[in-house]
Amino acid sequence: MECVAGLAWDALERVRHSRDERFDGKVFIAIRSTKIFCRPICPSPTSKPKNVRYYATATEAIDAGYRPCLRCRPEAAPGSPAWLGTCAVVRRALRLIRDGALDEESVAQLADRLGVGTRHLNRLFTRHVGISPGSIAQTRRLQFAKRLLDETALPITRIALAAGYGSLRRFNHCFQATYHRPPRELRRRRPGIAQSPAAEIVTLRLAYRPPFDWRQALQFLAARAIPGVECVDASGYHRAVNIDEAVASIRVTQLADEHCLALEIRGAEAATLFSLSTTAKRVFDVAADPVRTDAAFADDPWLGPLARRWPGTRILGVWDPFECLVRAMVGAWQVPSTGAATLARLANLAGTALPGAPPHLTHAFPTARQLLRADLARVGLGAARTDTLRRLARAIVAGSVDWRAATADVLARLAEVPGFDPAAGQYIALFGLGEPDAFPVSSDLLRRLRRSSGAPAAAESWRPWRGYAAMLAWRAASSRSDSGQRGAARMRNVARHVGTGERGDDEARVVRRRLVDGDDPGERSRRRSR
Repeated sequence: MECVAGLAWDALERVRHSRDERFDGKVFIAIRSTKIFCRPICPSPTSKPKNVRYYATATEAIDAGYRPCLRCRPEAAPGSPAWLGTCAVVRRALRLIRDGALDEESVAQLADRLGVGTRHLNRLFTRHVGISPGSIAQTRRLQFAKRLLDETALPITRIALAAGYGSLRRFNHCFQATYHRPPRELRRRRPGIAQSPAAEIVTLRLAYRPPFDWRQALQFLAARAIPGVECVDASGYHRAVNIDEAVASIRVTQLADEHCLALEIRGAEAATLFSLSTTAKRVFDVAADPVRTDAAFADDPWLGPLARRWPGTRILGVWDPFECLVRAMVGAWQVPSTGAATLARLANLAGTALPGAPPHLTHAFPTARQLLRADLARVGLGAARTDTLRRLARAIVAGSVDWRAATADVLARLAEVPGFDPAAGQYIALFGLGEPDAFPVSSDLLRRLRRSSGAPAAAESWRPWRGYAAMLAWRAASSRSDSGQRGAARMRNVARHVGTGERGDDEARVVRRRLVDGDDPGERSRRRSR
């Protein structure tokens, strides 16, 4: 091509020789002699000008018969973090490491998921962070080990295992190198959280940025709870959890004065504590900055008043992405309470029973592998839905759907399964994967809320926090529904007195007219206020 990205041949040559990263993703360099194409930042030796061709996209180079370079991975550039710049690559890598990507994978596998080479990823971390990805993962493990030393009575051997160290000697060495003292010297008991090693109970603290609307969180979870799997009471949120088809139970309560949640884990192996803690952080969205999100909505004419009315709103997720998928299959993404009895039957049929269970907890929700072994005809899902659910479970067991992949990739894989409703994808992204910009609110709900408030609701203007906007929208809709139900209850209460002499005839006629015409006093009051 004679001109690419508005640059003539001489300018393109200068780009090639300079390896200027500001042109990364804008120009692709193809070598005729090797039939390979690269990005401008590729460290490979430069070729003679007569052997060079330039292209605007990787797709154009591939269509021309060139293969992508294995060092700079240009095929990952279009639409990938590498296309958006090196900082985006580092940000996504840090998020994956935080979610445990290096607990079971190597740095090379992490680099492959990011679409860059291992050496290039290490260079990016050295430039932007100052240390390697492996060092960050080790720091994460040591910080978790220190939390267990501070907050639990677990033996140090089990703490080393929980933090991902297969050797106590290796754990002691890394701990000494980081904190300049052995683990035993740092061990102390924090007041306020009782530990019971004999009962295999471990309590961890999950710090959050205030405010946290804990009352609303419990109401939200209670409305969507699966009987026998989870429940909400005055003490907090209770749940049975699956860990590689073993089962444990958790309880989450709020320590409001300390701005943290207490995660009480009963019956779990030490090696699973890290993953349980990470999942609980996602489910309760403790990493959120509500002041920042509320400030982003402050000037919105419709969302601003809701954010000021209910500060500290969180995205309260589903414990397991597969469970979230099954919830979506029974319609929970449209009506939250839909299918609770069906999901409970499924858990009782296919899930692992919880021995010595706390009250109201009997089974953990089944894994995809357990679901495939179950006789789903007894659940009552219907033939078509059962077949779709089995196909989805097989895709997950086979690994074609990887929950650790990018959200867009996960949804694309799910959409390939016959019978899956793509409209449920945003529900899974928000509650199963913790995607803060997912927006499963229906356009019909937005229209109703817009009519009720008189202010426009423009979802595109709420990015990248549309997930929090969705939570506020649902709460607004629920609040209006509750108000209407209270008004109807008042009318029925008055109607019971009609004809008993306790109410006058004029009032009785008014009540009858309201009941027949469907006139809701709560709605009339809102109309007058508008």
